[in-house]
Amino acid sequence: MNTIQDISEMNSYVIELRREGVTIGLIPTMGALHEGHLSLMEYAKRETDIVIVSIFVNPTQFGPKEDFTEYPRDVEGDKKKLETVGIDTLFLPSASAIFPDGFRTFVEVEGISHIMCGETRPIHFRGVATVVLKLFNIVRPHKAFFGQKDFQQTVVLRRMSDDLNTGVDVVVLPTVREEDGLAMSSRNKYLNQDERKAAAVLYRSLRKAAEMFEGGERSADILKKEMHAMIAGESLVIPEYIVIADPETLQEEQEAGEGTVIALAARTGKTRLIDNIIL
Repeated sequence: MNTIQDISEMNSYVIELRREGVTIGLIPTMGALHEGHLSLMEYAKRETDIVIVSIFVNPTQFGPKEDFTEYPRDVEGDKKKLETVGIDTLFLPSASAIFPDGFRTFVEVEGISHIMCGETRPIHFRGVATVVLKLFNIVRPHKAFFGQKDFQQTVVLRRMSDDLNTGVDVVVLPTVREEDGLAMSSRNKYLNQDERKAAAVLYRSLRKAAEMFEGGERSADILKKEMHAMIAGESLVIPEYIVIADPETLQEEQEAGEGTVIALAARTGKTRLIDNIIL
């Protein structure tokens, strides 16, 4: 596996790949890789000639009281996982390379960045959109692959990519889950045994709403009320929001329909978890 840290070296590498007609896939990550990441890689390998995985814990998407310093980091363990699935290239830039002294430019996707997760994390999606655009410019991929667990993020990035004519196809793949349905996440490592068990209620509540929808229920209020009631049964889980929304605009709907997204965020102990399901 080829590991590149220098931006200029990556620029030269991908320019030559493109000159040779090679299709490039990019999977941006913050490391602490799990099966969800690896499933993206396996899919990307089938869709593109060369897969580049970036590992960069992005400081600009963390608020002042969030877990930037505690965010799990295991570069050596991540490298072993990348080699196991046969990744071609790891891009491992430093924070000073991505955000050098004097950096002042940020990308803001209006309308969809300050709702849902953006209400409690007001700078989060600005940081995400900025770093992903930088990665698009550095790596110049044909396709970039993301997981559906971070649904709002995928909507923001698709809008950014389309609006700014990056030419990158943003591909979103289904959420990978643990046996009890909990969405795989690097932050799951924060959960103690009791919290981990309680967190499974999040997916159960989503499935309950989906079953009600399949049974004919369309009222968003009724679906959300049932989800809140289920989650209330787990005292360790405190919901932050539950929304039933249009999958492109993220505007809340009064009635659910085919393709509508149900998304939620909750805190389990000190850990913030998100999940969603598309009806």
